[in-house]
Amino acid sequence: MFAPSVVIAVQKVRGLITGKALDPLDPRTRRAIAIAPLLALVGLSADALSSACYGPEQAFLALGQHTPLAVFLAVATAATVFIISYGYSQLIELFPAGGGGYRVATELLGPRFGAVSGVALLVDYMLTVATSIASGVDALFSLLPPTAQPFKLVTQLALIVLMTGLNLRGMKQSIVALLPIFIGFVVLHAVLIVYGVAVHSSDLAAVAPAALNEVRDMSHTVGPLVVMALLMRAFSLGGGTYTGIEAVSNNVNMLVEPRVRNAKWIMFHMATSLAFTAGGIVLLYMLWQVKPVDGQTLNAVVFGNIIDHLGIGSSLARDALLALVLAFEAGLLLVGAQTGFLDGPTVLSNMAADSWVPRHFRHLSSRLVRRNGVIVIGITNLAIVLWTHGEVSTLVVLYSINVFLTFSLSLLGLCIHWWRQRDRGRWLRSFALALLGLSTTATMLAVMLVEKLTAGAWLTVLVTGLLIALCLLCRRHYRATSLQLARDDARFAAAAPEADDDTPLRPNPSRSTAIVLVDRHRSTSMHALLWIAHRFPRRFDNMIFLAIGELDTQSWDDAQLEQLQQQMSSSLAYYVAQSRSLGFAADCRIDYATHRLDGLTRLTEATIEAFPHSVCFASQLVFKRTRWLSAWLHDRTPAALQKRLRLQGKRMVLLPMMLG
Repeated sequence: MFAPSVVIAVQKVRGLITGKALDPLDPRTRRAIAIAPLLALVGLSADALSSACYGPEQAFLALGQHTPLAVFLAVATAATVFIISYGYSQLIELFPAGGGGYRVATELLGPRFGAVSGVALLVDYMLTVATSIASGVDALFSLLPPTAQPFKLVTQLALIVLMTGLNLRGMKQSIVALLPIFIGFVVLHAVLIVYGVAVHSSDLAAVAPAALNEVRDMSHTVGPLVVMALLMRAFSLGGGTYTGIEAVSNNVNMLVEPRVRNAKWIMFHMATSLAFTAGGIVLLYMLWQVKPVDGQTLNAVVFGNIIDHLGIGSSLARDALLALVLAFEAGLLLVGAQTGFLDGPTVLSNMAADSWVPRHFRHLSSRLVRRNGVIVIGITNLAIVLWTHGEVSTLVVLYSINVFLTFSLSLLGLCIHWWRQRDRGRWLRSFALALLGLSTTATMLAVMLVEKLTAGAWLTVLVTGLLIALCLLCRRHYRATSLQLARDDARFAAAAPEADDDTPLRPNPSRSTAIVLVDRHRSTSMHALLWIAHRFPRRFDNMIFLAIGELDTQSWDDAQLEQLQQQMSSSLAYYVAQSRSLGFAADCRIDYATHRLDGLTRLTEATIEAFPHSVCFASQLVFKRTRWLSAWLHDRTPAALQKRLRLQGKRMVLLPMMLG
């Protein structure tokens, strides 16, 4: 075993990474980690805004030589941003507890649609991190000499590790660290876009007539259907512009009160900034007649032209300003990766609550962070970057499908909701806008599938399908186990019998004591109690029941916490009454923790110290056919606690319990 000094050193390092533990029962903790609207605007809209670094470029390039048509793209891009954002603002009102596309599809379309939406979101957020970091590193290394290129992959991996560590400390801390980058990007790009359009203000009057003439000439040459197909293809290939819009609806519950109003405020400002930036950049491409240049993005070309027009002095100063603009673009792409670390664990915890994924993803760390989800996102992205060698072209193809699948399912659910509300008045406008959004996102999804399926998007479809199959297996196992446990629990539904008058009420610390660890299932707890009573008659005089109220993503809320406390008090009172009816002097102890094993360890050690003549007992579920999936899906806390106690020379017995 490791020496105590090594264990202490490891704990100190872990403390430096994650920070000081927070008290989940202190109401001030909720206020301390809740996110203010300005910080949430940074953390939740960075992914959407960073897509302006590559989404408009893909759309503009798809027009080929027909650049006058870009004005239609600029208008359509801005309008689409507001249409999708309006739909998600309605979803924020309908689902103020958060959950986003997963919760919407689950509640409005059904659980299986919810699983599809959740998996699509999860794959999207995993690829968000890898794509954003790879794109940001590419932009940064474009400012460095070619000799630095071999270090790109190492830099990407190091940034993933760094961001994983930041998010283990907490959402607010990670956003504050990235705030200056967000502000720098917004200010610089707003100034350059306004100036770039103002310089060509005299040409704006001719933009619409030129676009209409281009449409007329193309229609006579190749036909109106080809013109429509070209515009739709360009519009769809620029679909990366809209990724990240759903982030706010996923995290409503993390905002300060009033949550719904703040979430809608964030959504509006995110949509405004994205529509202005993306639409403005497309307009700049057209007004400045930008042509592709090898080794440079279109953003680098157009902003370089604008900076040259500023005439700010020496070429060195102009190069420095362009480098600053591109550095902020690269930085914002890194900030955009933050969305994957925020929303990926949120989706996992919501799906875990519905038994689609292992329930370990509901757990909170001592910093009240969805630690397991953050770690999975980090490790998965390390694997993705290593597998793709950080190639942005490969990652973008993998990334482009699932977000529009979620958009379509969410807006379909919203259409169904408003159709069901049609007899309550004022529904038609909301229904029409939701239907327009659904038509747009579904069409873009279809076009992207056709365009990119053979280019690598098939892999995303395959991975998404495999994950959905695993979710179905997981839920099937959990439901079968829950049904059997519910039948076993029903055997103990009757009230506990009365104790004899001569049974002592309070345990005597000097007498032999059985310490029983109980959980939320009455059958497993009663299994341990009856096993002790029948197998060790007159061996123990005292019976102490220990329980930990686990504060996870579902119970860490004032109302839910109060309900949890009432349920635990009622359950333990039942066990105490049952023990006294069997002739034991009984009592109970309750504690609350974010990590059940750590909480049980503390509570058990304190109880053993108070009752030195004691043995610990706990039930452990066993299955007729043990598979790797069942072993991984269920709580192994009793076995882990037994190992800890044995290392201290203390006794604990695991009582195997076969379901049924």
